[in-house]
Amino acid sequence: MSSTAQGDKFSRLAALKPARKSRGSAAATRGYAPDIPEGSDRLAQLLGASTARTAFGEHLALRRWFPEPDEPENSPVSRVAMGLLAPNAPQEASDPRQWLFLDTETTGLAGGTGTYAFLIGIAWWDAGGLEVEQFFMREHSEEHSVLAALAERMAERRVLVTFNGKTFDWPLLDTRYRMARTVKTPAPRAHLDFLHPARQLWRMRIGSVRLADLERKILGWRREGDCFSELIPQYYFDFLRGGTPDPLVPVFYHNQMDLRGLAGISTRILEVVADPENHGTHALDLFGVSRLCERRGETTRARRLYSRSLEAQLPAEADRAARKSLALLAKRGGDWAGAVKLWESVAGDTREGWEAYRELAIHYEHRAHDPLRAAGIVRKALAELRRANRLGTMAAPAYRARRADFEHRLARLEKKAGRTLLERLEFESCPSAAESN
Repeated sequence: MSSTAQGDKFSRLAALKPARKSRGSAAATRGYAPDIPEGSDRLAQLLGASTARTAFGEHLALRRWFPEPDEPENSPVSRVAMGLLAPNAPQEASDPRQWLFLDTETTGLAGGTGTYAFLIGIAWWDAGGLEVEQFFMREHSEEHSVLAALAERMAERRVLVTFNGKTFDWPLLDTRYRMARTVKTPAPRAHLDFLHPARQLWRMRIGSVRLADLERKILGWRREGDCFSELIPQYYFDFLRGGTPDPLVPVFYHNQMDLRGLAGISTRILEVVADPENHGTHALDLFGVSRLCERRGETTRARRLYSRSLEAQLPAEADRAARKSLALLAKRGGDWAGAVKLWESVAGDTREGWEAYRELAIHYEHRAHDPLRAAGIVRKALAELRRANRLGTMAAPAYRARRADFEHRLARLEKKAGRTLLERLEFESCPSAAESN
């Protein structure tokens, strides 16, 4: 690490212990602790926030209600969706009224014991809209109060809902609770992380599945007045050092928008997963739910949705993947004619195509007992391989590995085909028992 980078790191750590005010300051005469940053009053005024108190101290709190998104119904549809998304979750996970959305703004993205969640946002559905509450740590000693406030809310709604929270937000908060010691770590009954189903449904369709991108491309929302995530830690450090609190106002809005986006995306995912044929807007929606069904062992529904997605004209890459998966499901179900037809449709110079050649060779050798036809398929695959190598469409290691596999298979098949052909010739040249009599 360079001396400049190391100095910047220590500067940030030092900022977590802000300079104390003089005891004669205006803040001290109003009863504030002497180490609350100078801009705290202005920040509260800009946001319309107030000081909240717990058994462990004080912190800044803000509460707002938004008229959207609408709360999904607690219905059999939700339970069908949750059966795919989280099959092992307890029953209350299917009831959106038990959900508590969570998003944090932190002093860094690396995690670990030196990272603090200085702003914790939570939300829940209430009165036909979304209630958002935010807890802000004006300086380090207020962390216990913020964690206590969060624990109280988590006791009221036991199903935690996040976006990448299983990887980042919750492990970070769990660490902070364990380090605080005085506040017991809350234990959610279930934790639903909607990043993973969002990837499953929409990554192939829209590329990036950042929450803001999902809002724009899936929900049709557009954020206004948002801030850059990478600058958020610096805004907080500047505030702790006595800088203006104004840049923190968009950070609160950013956190609110993340919570609203999470609520909207979770509702959309429930709708699409439960009934993709009516709520899906793209062939890739059907394809994404097909993969979820396949992963959960719902093979009948997976085959139906894969077929529907192919009828709806998938993009080329997804089309090949759907045919590969559908062929595998047909094979497992004993539908060999269907599997062969799908393998033949996808065989070629693609990852799925080479697997299709291999599956066809295996089928004709071992199940159809036709080594001559299996050998013909392998020769065709080798010719395709040589062509791909000449055109440079395949990496050299992959070419060598596939060529070795197909050449080894062909050598065995030619021996087997030779024996089969010899047996046929011998049979045809010898009179049958009936003719000899």
